[in-house]
Amino acid sequence: MPFNLTLFWFRRIECERLTLRPIELSDAADMFEYASDEENTRYVFEQHKNLEETKDAIATFFMANPAGKYAIELKETKKMIGTIDIRVVEEHKHAEIGYVLNKRYWGKGYMTEAATALLQLAFESMKLEKVYACHDADNVSSGKVMIRLGMQREGILRQHRIHKGKRIDTVYYGILRDEYYRNLLEK
Repeated sequence: MPFNLTLFWFRRIECERLTLRPIELSDAADMFEYASDEENTRYVFEQHKNLEETKDAIATFFMANPAGKYAIELKETKKMIGTIDIRVVEEHKHAEIGYVLNKRYWGKGYMTEAATALLQLAFESMKLEKVYACHDADNVSSGKVMIRLGMQREGILRQHRIHKGKRIDTVYYGILRDEYYRNLLEK
């Protein structure tokens, strides 16, 4: 099945404590809560200055091309606490995942739960060969999530990009299809 069609069929994913679902304009207040916080956005994007900027980001990035982009919603409260996305490169049968989580929900395993669901989608439904992710070298917490997902550190691209006026090192992690299935057997 074509990858975009698979993402269409899996536009809503139920996890134990979370629902991964399409992002809507009604999520703007929840997103602004963390997108306007400097600590929360330090490594990922420019801090949002007002709710209109958040609405524009939702419309431009998430709604204009929604395939593989998910709100992370707590089942218990229906609150959107972050986003996660999977960007598939069809010709190479691999994908990159990226994520951000409201700092009020850090340290509770939510991002690991959400990303695990995307790994399952990538390897079991889409039959991809590899999934990778990267983080700013200073953002060690993001790297810990990647390790919990079973990803292996692949390397550092030194001074790889400019973020908020500063050259940063980018650390890459990846997991191969056979490693994913081996990890499942070991659990």
